[in-house]
Amino acid sequence: MAKILLLDDELTMVQMVTEFLRADGHEVLPFTSFNPAIEALESSAPDLVITDLYLDKTRAHGLEVLQKARSLNPPPTVIVITAFGSIDTAVEAMKTGAYDYLEKPLKLDGLKFCVQRALSYNNAVSENIYLRKQLKKKYQFNQIIGTSTKMQEVFKMIERVADSDSTILVLGGSGTGKELIAKALHYNSRRQFGPFVPVNCSALPENLLESELFGHRKGSFTGAITDKKGLFQEADGGTIFLDEIGTMPPVLQSRLLRVLQEREVRRVGDNIAVSVNVRVVAATNESLEKRIKEGTFREDLFYRLNVIPITLPELRERLDDIPLLVSHFLRDKTHPRTGSHYQITRQAMEALSSHDWPGNVRELENAIERAATLCEESTIQVTDLPPALRIHSENFSSDTVIETREGGPPQSMMVLSESLYPLRFSEIQQDSQVVQAAGEEKPVAALKDFLRNQEQGYLNRAMAQTGGDKEKAAELLGISLATLYRKLSEGEDG
Repeated sequence: MAKILLLDDELTMVQMVTEFLRADGHEVLPFTSFNPAIEALESSAPDLVITDLYLDKTRAHGLEVLQKARSLNPPPTVIVITAFGSIDTAVEAMKTGAYDYLEKPLKLDGLKFCVQRALSYNNAVSENIYLRKQLKKKYQFNQIIGTSTKMQEVFKMIERVADSDSTILVLGGSGTGKELIAKALHYNSRRQFGPFVPVNCSALPENLLESELFGHRKGSFTGAITDKKGLFQEADGGTIFLDEIGTMPPVLQSRLLRVLQEREVRRVGDNIAVSVNVRVVAATNESLEKRIKEGTFREDLFYRLNVIPITLPELRERLDDIPLLVSHFLRDKTHPRTGSHYQITRQAMEALSSHDWPGNVRELENAIERAATLCEESTIQVTDLPPALRIHSENFSSDTVIETREGGPPQSMMVLSESLYPLRFSEIQQDSQVVQAAGEEKPVAALKDFLRNQEQGYLNRAMAQTGGDKEKAAELLGISLATLYRKLSEGEDG
C-alpha cells in the first residue's frame, strides 16, 4: 500500500489513527513532536503526510511540514488536521499546496475516504510525471537519426537554442521531420512541463483558423454558442508549433505579428487583450522570401519569425544516414508469423540508398513499413520494396543479409563524442568485401562475426565513456539495461 507519515501532539489520537491505517495495509510512521517528524520526512520519502496544523497554540507546525514536503522531489501529498477554530488556516494551507483538510474530532470513515482520494491523486501525479519523462526521453536530441555533417550542424543548433525563448523558424521539405525538431526543442527546454500545441495552418479555412488560434466570445459569429479559448492561450507556459506558416492568410498574419510583438491575444469579438507566455516555433516547406516577392506573406512577420532559422537537409543530401534510419524503423518490429526481428538484404539496402527520396524521411519510413508488411519471412528483399526503388536493382551486389536488430547499426545516432562514433553501413560494406576477397565460403556468417566484433568494441567504448556505469551506458546506446548485460555476457563467452 502506501507509506504514511503521521504527526499530531495527541498520543491517543496518533495511536488510534496508526492502528486504523495499518489495519488497512499501510506503513505508518507516527510522531508526536515536530523535529523527529521533519527528519523522517527528509529521510523516509513518504507517499502521504497527515499533520496537525498546530502542535501548540502559538506555532503553525503543519504549514512548516507542508512547506518542507513541497520542497522534496517528488513531493508527498499532504492532508492537514485542524480544530474547529482554525478552519481559515486550513484553507490557507490548501491554497499553498495541501491536498485536503480534516476537522477534529476525526471520523475514521472520513479519514479513510480522504486517504484513498489523496493516494489516487498521488498516483495520477506520479503517472503524469512518468509520462512527461518518457516524452522527454523520446524527443532527446540523440533520438533524432543522423550522423551526416548537415545533421550534426542541426543537432548543434537545436542544442544551443532549445532552452531560450527565441522564436524558431524550421525550414525543410515535406517529410524532413520539422515537427520532430519542434518537439525536441520543447521537451529539452524549461517549458517541457508546459503544453506543446501543434497547429497545421494549411488544414483549416481562414475563419476557423482565426477562431482556433485566438479564441472567440459567445455570439461573435454564427455558431459561436460559448466562449472559447484559442490555442495560444491553451499553449500558455509552453510551446505553440505553427506548421505550414506560409499558407496563413494575410489578415491572420497581421494578428500573429501583433501576438509576437505584444505577447498578448484578443479573442474574436472581444475588446480585451489577454497576456500569454508562449514560445513560437514555426515551420515551412516553401520559400517565404518568394512569397514576400509575390505579395502573399508579410515581410515584417518573416523577420519576426526568422529570429533563429534551422534548415533541415533533404534525405538525398544525407544518403549515408539511410542504413541508420532503416535500423531505427525496424528495431521494434518483429515478423507477425515468425516472431523474428527483421533483417534486410544488401541488394535492398543499396536500392534504398540509390533512390532520391522526394518525400524524404517520411517516404523512407512508409517504404520500410510496406516492405516489413509484405515480406514473407523476416528478411526484407528488394522485391518487397515499392516498384520505383527496384528499377536498377540488377546492378546491385548479391543479396547478402544485413542485421537490423540491436546488434546492427546503433539506434542512438547523435555523435556524443569522437570515442563513441556509430558504425556506418559503408564500413560494413568495405569489411564484407575484404572477407569475400579472402575466399570465405560463408559470407553471411563472416558478416555476423564482423558485426559482433564491432558491437563489442562499441559497447566497450560506451562503458569506458560512462566510467563503467552500465545504466548510463545502456541509456547512451539506446538499449535496455537487460540487453546490455546480455550483450556484454555474450562478448565474454565469445
